[in-house]
Amino acid sequence: MIIKKVHLYKIDMKLLSPFSTSYGTVQDRELILLEVEDEQGFTGWGEVVAFSSPWYTEETIQTCFHMLDDFLIPSLLHQQLQKPEDIQKLFKPLKRNNMAKAALDCAIWDLYAKRQNKPLSKVIGGVRSAVEAGVVVGLNDISIMKEQIKTYMKDGYKRFKVKIKPGADYELLKQIRDEFPNIPLMADANSAYTLSDSDSLKKLDELNLMMIEQPLSSDDILDHRLLQKQMKTPICLDESIVSYEDARHAIEQRSCKIINVKIGRVGGMSVAKQIHDLCAQHGVRLWVGGMLEAGISRAHNIALATLPSFTIPGDISASSRYWEKDIIKPEVEVEAGVIKVKGKPGIGYEIDKKFIKTITAFEKEYK
Repeated sequence: MIIKKVHLYKIDMKLLSPFSTSYGTVQDRELILLEVEDEQGFTGWGEVVAFSSPWYTEETIQTCFHMLDDFLIPSLLHQQLQKPEDIQKLFKPLKRNNMAKAALDCAIWDLYAKRQNKPLSKVIGGVRSAVEAGVVVGLNDISIMKEQIKTYMKDGYKRFKVKIKPGADYELLKQIRDEFPNIPLMADANSAYTLSDSDSLKKLDELNLMMIEQPLSSDDILDHRLLQKQMKTPICLDESIVSYEDARHAIEQRSCKIINVKIGRVGGMSVAKQIHDLCAQHGVRLWVGGMLEAGISRAHNIALATLPSFTIPGDISASSRYWEKDIIKPEVEVEAGVIKVKGKPGIGYEIDKKFIKTITAFEKEYK
């Protein structure tokens, strides 16, 4: 593959309803879309899933644009790639900036699969024709959260994640568990706690949770090891795992029993596959995380979730869960808690370029 052209679209989308975590509330969603074209005219699409402010990682949409515009896209243009993993070697001299790198990495994987006339899921080694979907319930009034869960149960979602923070944790989760004693329930803390909160966190062991996700600092592995020793509830690491080496260290330290893989956070499909293979060797369970993304990234997530060791339903909800209209056709649909994997080449969805043009705030072509 020789990369001849990259087209960048900066788009603005509005979530159907505000989404709240321990960090704050998101309503308006900026995203960057990348269309990469090779010498044969094949195209692949990727999506930058960073947020407008650096609350999840240090990256933002603006820092990602800077990295793409000044470094990553210029270094990719006219390069010959034998396989998608080659892009990781190309970008290795540039430190971190994983979400910017991931968008190009994913676009190359989409393009590569189309060149082979195969679905991306098959090209990366996927084994499923359908993946189970989980859903996230943001912090809100408890009555509203319960009603949301009832709706999602009717839709058939297979796993329910509830955002928590100090002061809105045990009692909130207990009320949910009391009303819904049998649902697969987990909690996501988004790094809101410290080891001094261990006693409060250990109370969650009473609630039969699937896991507690990222309770401690986003850059920590050691303290999570100490906390996991004290808790029966499995700890899942999210923000702490930004590379293959982070995953290896966490496994060796026994800092978690589960890992959430977000393609953007770890730097692309290439690294996500490596982390999958590592966890499969060590018996660490996996699931695919979500980033309030649009359809392109959602399609890549579906492909990733077909790999054999992704055994926990991921945060891959229907497009209609977040958007009045998505940027792909058809939109992602959940039927009885399951998403069918598309059999078309690449990510399997058509890009709605006409709609994208209507929500584009800025675009640039690189040749």
